[in-house]
Amino acid sequence: MDKKYCILIADDESLNYLFYREILNEDIYNIIYVENGIEAIDALKDNYGTIDLILMDMKMPDMDGFTATKEIRKFDKKIPILAQTAYAYREDYDKAIEAGCSDYISKPIHEEELNSKIEKLLNINKS
Repeated sequence: MDKKYCILIADDESLNYLFYREILNEDIYNIIYVENGIEAIDALKDNYGTIDLILMDMKMPDMDGFTATKEIRKFDKKIPILAQTAYAYREDYDKAIEAGCSDYISKPIHEEELNSKIEKLLNINKS
């Protein structure tokens, strides 16, 4: 695998960011980290065309992930957005998809599931 992918992580908990940084292979992924939806929108605009996927926490201060996703979809309909939340209810999944998220993962995050969803969204062939 020659290409390095860029993931924007939007999560207000810095410990979650450290966890993601630990489990996402740095040979495959560059990571940009922001702490709320407003910063996620700004980071995407500032790095437009270089970010391959957004890992979006749905519950953040200032602007939550649902609102940020809706705003992002106004100018970028294609970038994969993986919703992540502590809530595992069907309504939360539906709300995330309705907001424009591509897929959904609930906390606690399991490394294999996260990597599998990211690889699927980025069409990464591991062979």
